[in-house]
Amino acid sequence: MIYRYGLFAGAALLLMGAPASAASTDNGEKEQTRLQHALDELAQHARPGLLGVTVLDLETGVQARVNADRAYPMMSVFKAPVAAAVLAQVDSGQLSLDQTVTLTRADVVGGAAVPSIGAHFRGDSMTFTVAQLLTAAVSESDNTAADVLVRVIGGPKAVTGYLRAHGVDGMRVDLDEAGIDRIFEGTEHGEQIPADETDQQGLERWRRGYRAYLSDPRNRTTPDAAAHFLNKLWKGTLLSPGSTQRLLQLLYGQTKPNRLRSGLPEGVRLADKCGTSASLEGETAAYNDIGIMTWPDGHTVIVAAFLTASHADKAGRDALYAEIAQSIARAVK
Repeated sequence: MIYRYGLFAGAALLLMGAPASAASTDNGEKEQTRLQHALDELAQHARPGLLGVTVLDLETGVQARVNADRAYPMMSVFKAPVAAAVLAQVDSGQLSLDQTVTLTRADVVGGAAVPSIGAHFRGDSMTFTVAQLLTAAVSESDNTAADVLVRVIGGPKAVTGYLRAHGVDGMRVDLDEAGIDRIFEGTEHGEQIPADETDQQGLERWRRGYRAYLSDPRNRTTPDAAAHFLNKLWKGTLLSPGSTQRLLQLLYGQTKPNRLRSGLPEGVRLADKCGTSASLEGETAAYNDIGIMTWPDGHTVIVAAFLTASHADKAGRDALYAEIAQSIARAVK
């Protein structure tokens, strides 16, 4: 189902004040029509995958949405709220950025957008500061760093509790990266992978795990909730001013993967977090990007885009995200 209009309660506050002129109202209506039409077409193009997008123009209050109130698997998008929850504990004095955490080799989890902790781990243990772990988790999408930070702040429920306490519903964190891996591997309930497992048996196990992940409600968010999270972050209502800027800089520092960023005009900045699942037999469970676009004149637009069960190849998925960004740029300027 496609939802065409509506504003977040928070976004509606941006519209309060001096009455809008007829020209500005007309421009806003044109922007919304252009955006909505573009998103509707892109969602059709993404089939049989499901594309969900929320776009919110913070200057005009215009919002466009497609398939935006259903929950999508986050994958590494969850690292943004994890980082916010960590920084909230820094703000409260429960943690410090200079605090050190010792990792053992058993803590190392595969996966990162760029070679990070796992690739550089030496010996039986290494020590990192909370600040280093935040950079690795957000800017480098390092799974090991993310899982350690989740553990340091009290587990996944602490992240969801933080979100609920700040009025972000529809986004939930229940598992760390290792927990997600166990779903895909089919070992979540303590199952052991047989030493003599054949290639066919391994494929069947991965098929079961892949389907289990697609139907699992955990570590999911609606595009609306993800956009609401970013809106609150940008407005400074999630964290102290210093921690807000720190998290934004970490999001600006994520330059790989290059999804929405590839479709932006020159000079537009993007603070974003991507999320990517494994693909199996031509289908990709999750391919996501959420971010805050800012033009040189300060015009700011929030976008949260999630693609699930896509049958497109990587080039096709990347082209879809580039077109989302281009559609936004054409509509707002």
